[in-house]
Amino acid sequence: MGRTDRASLLLHVDRGRVFAALTDPVALAEWLPPSGMHGRFERFDMREGGSYRLVLTYDDASGAPGKTSADSDVSEVRIARIVPDESILQEVDFESSDEAFQGTMSMEWSLSSVAEGTVVEFEARDVPDGIRARDHAEGVLSSLSNLAAYLEP
Repeated sequence: MGRTDRASLLLHVDRGRVFAALTDPVALAEWLPPSGMHGRFERFDMREGGSYRLVLTYDDASGAPGKTSADSDVSEVRIARIVPDESILQEVDFESSDEAFQGTMSMEWSLSSVAEGTVVEFEARDVPDGIRARDHAEGVLSSLSNLAAYLEP
């Protein structure tokens, strides 16, 4: 079994706006790629039982080779569960010939309302061994920061 990584952030917007940003392909392509990357969807079907294929490309791959190719990370994501305005559970497989990135990682985004807005909680379980904890933390925190900037310009 892989490890579990977690992160959370308070956003000063309502839960509906956050959920929309988690489920819209245009919004996701803008905020989800961590700093130093950009993303595009080759396929997108955000519904329970649906899936998407995401390609993240490094702006400069010289210091961070990709999982799939020298400059990219490709993932197949299945939508295991959606509870509108509350949570999304996804099953993620990275396309890689490196065994260190094999296996299915579950990724859950959970939203809860608080007086100040919405708390976004991220949890990844069974993170493949090839994804270093520090790198994953930096990437997730970058994505959450991007989400805040997207929703709270």
